[in-house]
Amino acid sequence: MALAGTLGLLAARHDWGETLPKVPLVLSRACVVTADGQVNLSAQQMANAATIAAVGIRQKMPEYAVTVALATALQESKLENLAGGDRDSIGLFQQRPSMNWGTPEEIRDPRYASGKFYEALRKVSGWEDMRVTDAAQLVQRSAFPEAYQKWAPESEVLARALFGEATGAVSCTVTGEPELRGSAAASVLAEGLHADWGKSAASDTAGLTLDVSDDRDGWRYAHWLVSHASQLGVKRVLFGGLEWDAERGDWSPIAGVPAAGTGRVVAEVFS
Repeated sequence: MALAGTLGLLAARHDWGETLPKVPLVLSRACVVTADGQVNLSAQQMANAATIAAVGIRQKMPEYAVTVALATALQESKLENLAGGDRDSIGLFQQRPSMNWGTPEEIRDPRYASGKFYEALRKVSGWEDMRVTDAAQLVQRSAFPEAYQKWAPESEVLARALFGEATGAVSCTVTGEPELRGSAAASVLAEGLHADWGKSAASDTAGLTLDVSDDRDGWRYAHWLVSHASQLGVKRVLFGGLEWDAERGDWSPIAGVPAAGTGRVVAEVFS
């Protein structure tokens, strides 16, 4: 399959200057996130959570902002990019074109929707010291203002893992035949990484490598790669003396490699 055909239509460029590659999904069992607690998500939910976190980190929002954003998306859409909802609500945060959140096409883009949420959160005076539900409510103006709080524990676990505060914290098992392989998969993977993070990585037919400055950054990218494995044809991720395998679905030590960070995250795609 040609890369252009695989990607399909690209979303328009947005505030952070990137595009959204549209790629086919393969079947996947639930993902498990373990970071001082445990959360179980589908592959699609996990990918959306990772994008929400990446957009927040890229926009230099603190971890608590990502917790608020994740709790909001869990309540509004269960972390699924919904085509519709109440009245003209759309997407992860059920934002409404009629309320000036953007055009329907823009709001359907998880990166755009996440960016708009953080933009609105920044305008809430003192949100950093509020409960999750109070901060979310001042952005969303929901008819159920207390509803976001019940998602706070799960959101804290997800934010901790996706901020790179835990080692090997995101595990997903991928099954089924990938529709992206080799150089096509590697190209789309590199584009997705750049779109979420603004980060370039060296790619070839086997996958990509990403140089990182410290363990926390390494785990941020490693967890993002695993989170998007089902979408982007990732077969294997290596970092910090550990490897994640798509079929096995968990992290295990690499023989002869020390546990300390290697300074490089490696992602292998299906050949």
